[in-house]
Amino acid sequence: MRFHLLGLVLMAGVAMPAYAQSNNVERRVGKLEQEMQAVQRRVFPNGQPVRPEIEERVEPGFSGGSPASSPVADLTARVDALESQLSSLTNQVETDSNRIRRLEEALNQLRDSNGARLDALERSPAPAPEASAPAEPVREPARKPTAERAPVKPTTPATLASTGGADDEVQSAYDDGFHLWEQKRYADAVKALEGVATKYPRHRLASWASNLAGRAYLDDGKPATAAKVFLANYQSNPRGERAADSLYFLGQALVRLKKLPEACKVYDELDDVYGANMRDFVKQRLPAARNEAKCR
Repeated sequence: MRFHLLGLVLMAGVAMPAYAQSNNVERRVGKLEQEMQAVQRRVFPNGQPVRPEIEERVEPGFSGGSPASSPVADLTARVDALESQLSSLTNQVETDSNRIRRLEEALNQLRDSNGARLDALERSPAPAPEASAPAEPVREPARKPTAERAPVKPTTPATLASTGGADDEVQSAYDDGFHLWEQKRYADAVKALEGVATKYPRHRLASWASNLAGRAYLDDGKPATAAKVFLANYQSNPRGERAADSLYFLGQALVRLKKLPEACKVYDELDDVYGANMRDFVKQRLPAARNEAKCR
């Protein structure tokens, strides 16, 4: 009986240190899992964390026999190695976080610097344009006498009867439409220019206004409507100052509509009717227009 009790005491003495050591390993494993989850949350803030698979490694050439060490000691060694790897990974994450933070700060500084430079450029006055020949399309009639327009004659009762309005009033209304077209406000330009042609149909600028209204439709991507306006301006006043221009732009509108044979007929009529009397703006562009329409 005494030997039996003595054996139980010896077994308990051996089991207690092993049990305590096992509890210590479990606490370390639990702490290690918490730290690993914290690292995973930083590395994968929006994704599914990757769960490592820890498998027991079997050394090559292992043969059965008595173990070199206890399972608890092996597990403790593996936990120590895993803690070391986790510490290295944590340090790497902190290093990468610092590097990303520095990059973000540098990017913000660059953005602020570029924004300040752009603001300074926008506030700086625009350079004065250099004097040069006006680019085409040539500006329609201006207030001052130019080669494009004859000087405005003094207004007399006879002038009012023949033109249907005072020259200054018509000129001002036409200029308003021209500036709208120049600013690419095509709908407003059409409204103003057609108003001039309707209100002053006998004025010399009515031909200019109808022609420019057709060009506004053409520039606005409405070649079919533009073709009707050009044709009406040519047919209603073939002697108008912009009748030849309307015939030329009628051909341009037909080319936009893929009606090349009809465009060639228009160019032929332009050459037959006006010939050398057409202004240089049209005369210089007619050969290229005929090539574009594949005219013979």
